[in-house]
Amino acid sequence: MVCSARGCTSSADFGLLWNNPSLHTPERRKTWLACEQHREHLARFLGARGFLREVVGVDALPS
Repeated sequence: MVCSARGCTSSADFGLLWNNPSLHTPERRKTWLACEQHREHLARFLGARGFLREVVGVDALPS
């Protein structure tokens, strides 16, 4: 699993679970992957839009 940040090729350490409430049902979760370096940046991006629901370690993501 590779970080979702543009141009990053690092292994992902975190899953950022999010949804867009104007498009998705409340229980739907989409996932962005993040390395340690990009976790905060991606979380801020999603959080500023009200999309971020949870940040978990990649080991907690469903297969």
